[in-house]
Amino acid sequence: MYKFDKLSQTEVEEMLGITLKETQVYREIKQEGREEGREEGQKSLLLRLLTRKVGELSSEVRQNIDNLSIEQLENLGEALLDFSSMVDLENWLKTHQ
Repeated sequence: MYKFDKLSQTEVEEMLGITLKETQVYREIKQEGREEGREEGQKSLLLRLLTRKVGELSSEVRQNIDNLSIEQLENLGEALLDFSSMVDLENWLKTHQ
């Protein structure tokens, strides 16, 4: 694969005699990209909502949130509705990591 890093998609397809978009590898990479994009979008929205609900988030709190799984992010999204202060968020993070 390292030999292909300077070639365009068209050049690789011509060389291999295939259409990359029709390969399983392409579909898997595309799906992985979608999932990563969705996760980043969830994190971004969650950070904005938390900031609005409890105030500015410290870098430590942001890092803790960044380390959460998708399931944990979803749970935090529900839990934030009950938060009234930064202490509530910090306590939630302590018990869910």
